[in-house]
Amino acid sequence: VVSGDWARPGTRVRTGGGTVRVVGTVAGLGFENAVFYTDTRAAELSPRSLQLVVDADAAAVREAVRDSEGVQVLTGDARRYADADPDRGREALTAMNAMFGTTGGVTAFVSVFVVASTFAFAVAQRRREFGLLRTAGATPGQIRRMVVHEALVVGVLASAAGCVLGSYGAPKLAEWAVDERLAPGWFTIGDYTWPYHMAFWTGLFVALCGVMAASWRAGRTGPIEALREASVDTRAMTRGRRLFGAALLITAAVTLALALVTNPGELLQRKTYVSRPMLLITAVALLAPVLVRPLTRLIAWLPARLPGAGGMLVRENAAAGVRRTAAVAAPVLVTVALAGSLLGATATVDEAKATEVREQTAADFVVIPAGGAGFDDATLKRLQAVSGAVVSASSSSAVYVLEEGTALISSDARAVEPEPLAATARLPIVAGKVSELDDDSIIVNEEWEKRAVGERVDVWLADGTRKSLKIAAVMTVGTGNNGVYVTPRNAPAAPVDRVDVRLADGAGTGAVAAGLRQAVRASGGQVLTRDAWVRATYPETNRTTRTGFFLVLGIALLYTGISLANTMVMATSDRVRDLAVLRLAGATRWQVLRLVGAEAVTVVVVGGLLGTLVAGVDLLGMWSALGLLSVWTSIEIPWATLAATMGACAVLAVISAVASAGLSLRRRAVELAGVHE
Repeated sequence: VVSGDWARPGTRVRTGGGTVRVVGTVAGLGFENAVFYTDTRAAELSPRSLQLVVDADAAAVREAVRDSEGVQVLTGDARRYADADPDRGREALTAMNAMFGTTGGVTAFVSVFVVASTFAFAVAQRRREFGLLRTAGATPGQIRRMVVHEALVVGVLASAAGCVLGSYGAPKLAEWAVDERLAPGWFTIGDYTWPYHMAFWTGLFVALCGVMAASWRAGRTGPIEALREASVDTRAMTRGRRLFGAALLITAAVTLALALVTNPGELLQRKTYVSRPMLLITAVALLAPVLVRPLTRLIAWLPARLPGAGGMLVRENAAAGVRRTAAVAAPVLVTVALAGSLLGATATVDEAKATEVREQTAADFVVIPAGGAGFDDATLKRLQAVSGAVVSASSSSAVYVLEEGTALISSDARAVEPEPLAATARLPIVAGKVSELDDDSIIVNEEWEKRAVGERVDVWLADGTRKSLKIAAVMTVGTGNNGVYVTPRNAPAAPVDRVDVRLADGAGTGAVAAGLRQAVRASGGQVLTRDAWVRATYPETNRTTRTGFFLVLGIALLYTGISLANTMVMATSDRVRDLAVLRLAGATRWQVLRLVGAEAVTVVVVGGLLGTLVAGVDLLGMWSALGLLSVWTSIEIPWATLAATMGACAVLAVISAVASAGLSLRRRAVELAGVHE
């Protein structure tokens, strides 16, 4: 009986106890592939029991083993040390904390962004009200304090509501994290109150941060200027916003250039491609009012030339209300940019890894054992005897090196004979030769502290043996998968887990493939073409990372939905008189609603294009980093995800705008036209 799904009942697998037939399976725990034998066979394989589980009083057990040397009795929390990997739960918890930390950082960024955008739009809408207050004698400081106090009240109420909802949602999220294997199976929500205090004050801080710039703008409103200001936005953005946006854009460009020059590999790390887009997103969002008008005219260029006035009205309304358009487009920009950057980055790195492996493999076939076990000597002899096949057998191992005199760094290693390696692989060598590899040497990559050909380096082999090896060749760093190469003598007891096969001159593909399958039939190995092996080895981002990214994007999309619905209702309610004028000019109620819906879709497309532009620039930086690491691959943009995100935003925006306009148009057009007189 085996655990997990790596072997099905009825198949034969090779284990440490020989080749056996699988008669059943049990659920796996995710950290091991266990094999269960009968008591008799288990006693033959392991006559001495290393661990015993005893259901008895701990004091009695200690008394029973008192005279046994080296025996420990583990009780309570100490029982975890009986596990082969006692820190596994701690590592999973650390990974989960990192994921939720990233999610929290993205959430804070998006929430501040959304709140600031909403307050800025609200202040722009209330400019006439502020002008009246200034005319009545209110000072700029009083206006600013009024806006801040309003934000304070709203922040307190919203933060309190969020804490209540969080108390119900946190256990559900914990259960989901366990079900998705993002957290250890024992993870649960405790009876702690400090997270709710932290959440409350963070929410209040977010509200105050978001209102600061808007309150300053409100205080600068002049009494006469506000009363005379037209409905059309004559000035797209303030000088301070323009300068701040330009400064952030320059900063993003400079930091990217420095990273490319100094350490391009840093751009491939998850924490980097999660945080780096934030700066560019903020810069483009701040400069969005400058980009909105030309983009809107470009998008609505064709509809505006169709018969009827609908397309022209959509173009002019969206282009005239720059602040309104920018406020609605901003959350769409953030969500689309995050989706494109995060998912595109992981897809691009995955494709780069597959490309790297594909280019480094000169073999026509790759043979791998069934169930992850190694090949036995008999199978290897049969493979080497296949006519027309050049065979290179290799083993997975590890090599440890002491960097900077303090840190013991582990590197994945392949143990292989040099001549077959040179025949079946195209290693990215920058110095030295593969043929120079022998039992006294090693092939390293440029990440190593010592990397001069001919220099000797002290290493620890997988079995703990310390050895001084000469550097025979140096490879590029690549995506980080270029480990080291040693000979089989420097990887003791490592079973052969991969056999690369290249066709000899004049050999037939079909005949060699048939011979290889016949050679591994008894052991149950698989014979794959090079492309099939690359697809099987590097299929896609691991499930945990992908689920974590969708959690981040789900929260961002939730904020986008809230902001879109709120801003569309605010914007539509502010245009009641404009809609009434259209009714008086002869437009039917359904024509007005269609116009409102078309404007909402146009604005969402504007935000989506800006977000796609940000994601494209971010992925272009990653592509440049891969090029500097000698890995040339295509930029993978998740078009389906971007289209789905924009579609969801468009549906929500249309529903919010049309519902708000529909409720307003229930009154007579003449009454609505006089509302703001």
